[in-house]
Amino acid sequence: MIMKRQAMIAALEARSAQQWDVCIIGGGATGLGVAVDAASRGFSTLLLEQYDFSKGTSSRATKLVHGGVRYLQQGNIKLVMEALHERGILRRNAPHLVKDQSFIVPNYKWWEGPYYGIGLKVYDWMAGSLGLGSSRLLSREETLQMAPTLDAEGLRGGVLYHDGQFDDARLAIHLAQTAAREGAVLLNYCRVDGFVKTAGEVSGVRATDVFSGVEHTIHAKVVINATGVFTDAVLRMDDAACESIIAPSQGVHLMLDKDFLPGEAAILVPHTDDGRVLFAVPWHDRIIIGTTDTPVTNVEAEPRALPEEINFILGQIGRYLRKVPTYADIRSVYAGLRPLVKSSSRKTAELARDHLIVVSDSGLVTITGGKWTTYRRMAEDTVNTAIARGKLADRPCVTATLPIYGAMVVNFDDPQHYHGTDAAAIRELGSVNPEWGMKLHPRLPYIWAEIVWAAREELCMTVEDALSRRTRSLLLDAAAAIECAEPVAALLAAELGRDVEWQRQQVDEFKALAAGYFASVPGI
Repeated sequence: MIMKRQAMIAALEARSAQQWDVCIIGGGATGLGVAVDAASRGFSTLLLEQYDFSKGTSSRATKLVHGGVRYLQQGNIKLVMEALHERGILRRNAPHLVKDQSFIVPNYKWWEGPYYGIGLKVYDWMAGSLGLGSSRLLSREETLQMAPTLDAEGLRGGVLYHDGQFDDARLAIHLAQTAAREGAVLLNYCRVDGFVKTAGEVSGVRATDVFSGVEHTIHAKVVINATGVFTDAVLRMDDAACESIIAPSQGVHLMLDKDFLPGEAAILVPHTDDGRVLFAVPWHDRIIIGTTDTPVTNVEAEPRALPEEINFILGQIGRYLRKVPTYADIRSVYAGLRPLVKSSSRKTAELARDHLIVVSDSGLVTITGGKWTTYRRMAEDTVNTAIARGKLADRPCVTATLPIYGAMVVNFDDPQHYHGTDAAAIRELGSVNPEWGMKLHPRLPYIWAEIVWAAREELCMTVEDALSRRTRSLLLDAAAAIECAEPVAALLAAELGRDVEWQRQQVDEFKALAAGYFASVPGI
């Protein structure tokens, strides 16, 4: 398995006169899942991403692998059943990345215990043999023992249930490595500019290497549009008159210190003012609070949280905690855009999370919607669609039992557990060079060897890649990430052969981007 950029470019150029079986546009959860599926079936597979892998929505989730309690409330049994099944498969195939997370639904009214207790027993039953644990009712004392910072006034008890938790950007990188292991070629920072057509049929793409400016003409039997919130833009590259099929919605998350929820259990607020659920989840020794649901019209690569979204989250979670968080307590705030499938509903909270596959008149295959938990099933359906239309040979899907790169049973208390089988090699880097074994920053859990490893083995090309996705420094603590920017740029420059001017530009660009992760008090 080789995840080095020059090797990937060489593999792309070596096939310049040949036809790929599959060319995928988009390097988020969906595109990477399709790459793993197609390559593991033996198809020659190329994936192109104009930014970095999981730059957009796929690195900005609530970090949950779940069936979706909210969808159970809405009666979307099909989606919940599928997601719970996929949750179990993902935990089995990536045991280093997916872990059991206990959740408490606090009860402040007499009817909430039996109501949510019965619903979550149904949730357990739907998971079947792939369940993570049984739900149960908690007394008031048990609830406060597990979540001591909950507001005790009026608390009657709680319901405990189990779901999965993961690191989204880390899973994305390991999916890229899995696809590469299966023979796929993947390039980040390679922008698709248009389609190649033969007799009106899409037969390839024109792409440009963002760093070198080199243009590539790529031929493929099937081209797959897996670009998330950019789906409509790619569809219009094929047909300028096509109708939109997604309605983007923004979700915002706040990162707080662990003392706001010091136990191991997460909190689920089952009903917010906008009809959603709200999560407070332990993650990397922080607490993630989210999310919102705000319809948006402009799709941007770097969405920004709105003051009213931050206020909404602070207000909602403040009803349940003894210590009410304020703007001063927010370590970082991040926003992501969901590619919700369009419907007649005006509320994005009611739009479909089910995935949608569309085959255009030109033969372009588009996959959109869905969520991280169901990425594997989405990929399977997409490749099956290409096979059914005669674009590819009929070969069975194998991903239900395919280990994801790095898979091993880990101790989740190990700070580098999310590297799986690579963790030992990373620690070895830190022992060979003691400076690399030191932490990036006192408030961050990462060591310098992880930056070196990312540059050498994980197609890490920028300071943003290193601090936002190869490590999650920017999401955990925006100020700490900015303080790391200059030494990270210097280390990357040494690994990638860049000059001092590149370092300066990288630091400036990262600081400008990271400024959007601070929660500024409105009016100040």
